[in-house]
Amino acid sequence: MASDQKFVDYVIDQIENAGELTAKKMFGEYGIYSDGKIFGLICDNKLFVKPTKSGREFIGDVVEAPPYQGAKPSFLIEDKIDDKEWLSELVRISVKELPLPKPKKK
Repeated sequence: MASDQKFVDYVIDQIENAGELTAKKMFGEYGIYSDGKIFGLICDNKLFVKPTKSGREFIGDVVEAPPYQGAKPSFLIEDKIDDKEWLSELVRISVKELPLPKPKKK
């Protein structure tokens, strides 16, 4: 099942002060970016955030699941998706720890 654009827009609207947020469609699902750095995926209308040490400490009781078959587990965010402040803070601290994207070869 592909993700719904309304859900993607809702997630983006929930996140504040975490850089310029964009969502790029990928195979019917979405990659979520902050200032060009991918930090999460939306698959089957569920938010998955890339795992980081700081994110794990912030969340506490982490639920991990692969966003799609064959993928590495990510943090599955369900219960707190409506908590704008909490979600925004998770994204900010996760993005700080994630590496910059590799430059594309020409």
